Amino acid sequence: MSARKSERLLNVVICLLVARTYVTKERIREVVEGYAGQTDDAFEKMFERDKDELRDLGIPIEMGTIDKFFSDEVGYRIRRDVFELPEVHLEPDEAAVLGVAARVWQHASLAEATTSAVLKLKAAGIQTDQSALSAIEPHVGASEPAFDPLWSAVVSRTVVRFQHLRSGASEPTTRTLEPWGIVSWHGRWYVVGRDRDRQATRMFRLSRIGGDVKTVGEPGAFTVPEGTDLRSLVSELGPPRPTSEAKVRARTGSCVSLRRRANAIEPYEEGWDLLHVPYADSGVLAEEIASYGPDAVVEGPGDVLDGVLWRLRTVAGA
Repeated sequence: MSARKSERLLNVVICLLVARTYVTKERIREVVEGYAGQTDDAFEKMFERDKDELRDLGIPIEMGTIDKFFSDEVGYRIRRDVFELPEVHLEPDEAAVLGVAARVWQHASLAEATTSAVLKLKAAGIQTDQSALSAIEPHVGASEPAFDPLWSAVVSRTVVRFQHLRSGASEPTTRTLEPWGIVSWHGRWYVVGRDRDRQATRMFRLSRIGGDVKTVGEPGAFTVPEGTDLRSLVSELGPPRPTSEAKVRARTGSCVSLRRRANAIEPYEEGWDLLHVPYADSGVLAEEIASYGPDAVVEGPGDVLDGVLWRLRTVAGA
């Protein structure tokens, strides 16, 4: 990604995060550096691509009406409570390193973007909340038990063995892996490496790894092939891009992962929101929705609803 595009995407996030109300597309065009000077058609295409890319990164861009009396005037925003990650607890030395990195990142990368986007919003008469900028400082979060042992194995170049439950399977399988690295992709953690059982490059979602991650042999047992690009590998090996959209009712304050990926979030009724969640595999989405229990209810389509009901009935029967 070019530096110019990165700056433009950052400006879009800042614009939508600090604004206290929905921001119209026209106002975004005026505020965000990179959109000015584009023809109407070029801007429309660029903005749609930028929105899709930010949503692919897990940034929840909501769409709603500016004025409840004029429903045809649509705008965009990023809710801070949905966007930011929970507090991360670190050791003192880890916190010191991350703190320095965060301050350097903020002053080097955010200073010009903040000046450009926030001041223009203020000049346009839009109320802003600059404290929301803290939500885009660097954060680290990983709740999966497999993260720490796998990370240690990546650093020490140690082969590992673990139980992995493939999507749609009823029983886990044992996998032996030379872990090359751990990557966050679309809001989830994956370990990438050479699968000794399959004699091929494979990736495994950490949340699907159960039991203990055991080391096999001594450290330094393998080397990562020169020129390995983990991001490219994850893009190639990862799940297909979403082709459908499900409507899911989510209890307020719950279903964070679904909210991060949602194309849109609408108020539904007191205590609930309606999420428009993109998906490629109805079975995978149904499994995730079922894991939220009573906090998530599928409105449609039918294949996702049937998948959730089957999983819940299976659990109830067991």
